[in-house]
Amino acid sequence: MRSIVLRLMLMVLIVGLLIGCTSQAPLSPTPTAPPPLRIALVMKTLTNPFFVAMEQGARQAEKDLGINLIVKTAAQETAIEQQIKIVEDLITEKVKAIVIAPGDSQKLIPVLKKAQDAGIVIINIDNRLDPTVAKNVGLINIPFVSVNNEVGAYLSAKFVSDKIATPTQVAIIEGIRSAYNAQERKTGAERAFNENPNLSIVASETANWKIDEAYTVAKSTFEKYPHIGAVFCANDMMALGVIEYLKESKRNTVLVAAFDALEEAKEEILAGRLAVTIDQQAGRQGYVGVEYAVKILRGESVPLETMIDVLVVSSETLNKTP
Repeated sequence: MRSIVLRLMLMVLIVGLLIGCTSQAPLSPTPTAPPPLRIALVMKTLTNPFFVAMEQGARQAEKDLGINLIVKTAAQETAIEQQIKIVEDLITEKVKAIVIAPGDSQKLIPVLKKAQDAGIVIINIDNRLDPTVAKNVGLINIPFVSVNNEVGAYLSAKFVSDKIATPTQVAIIEGIRSAYNAQERKTGAERAFNENPNLSIVASETANWKIDEAYTVAKSTFEKYPHIGAVFCANDMMALGVIEYLKESKRNTVLVAAFDALEEAKEEILAGRLAVTIDQQAGRQGYVGVEYAVKILRGESVPLETMIDVLVVSSETLNKTP
């Protein structure tokens, strides 16, 4: 009996040793990948198709670069206080970067300085922040991605100016006057019109980028100056408002130049109601803005200024498009 017990004990011992030899060391915990970078795109509005295209470009960058894109917009392009509140909320949310197309070139600067002080990377796209005001408050080293708005507006206004060979009154419909890009576009249009000795600028009024306001401004301007032969509009939305007034008042010979290359504007070009617009590649601006934010967060350097090419869009270019 005793020998049987000893044999059983020996078997148990052998089995235990075998199990110990075949067992593996505890697995180390699998390292978890860091969460994707949270980057915010702040735009003026999504009621303007230009900014829809800008978001599409930024979304492509999100996909290509593996980040988490947060898109925020104000209700309309004149809602500057709402844009300021959006930036304040993003500071609280501790996003890593803010890519912003500011509705105003000066009023957003203090809150963006606050964001920069909180360690958030700032990328300025589309509408340039006022460099003097930014420097005065200490908002420095902000990369800017846009187009040369003065050149784009010059090319747009020159397109219609070159078609006029007799004394003619012309008008300019401006954007928000405190916006740097609106100021540049007005300057570009003035330069083109002033190069033609046959032209005289009789009116330059703001319609704040809005289609309905542009309709109203066009109505009052043409009532005061009924012989205007050409109008430069600082964006397509305002051009659409002007065109609507011209259709209703049966002014079929007025040349209209615009800026943005929205699909609706291209349709008006093909219909013969708009002469020209400017493609400032909104999607490309959105993409590069996000790309630069990612590069900075990864320790890479980016240019302080990047100018995207502007493209003149007319019936000639649209008819050549396959």
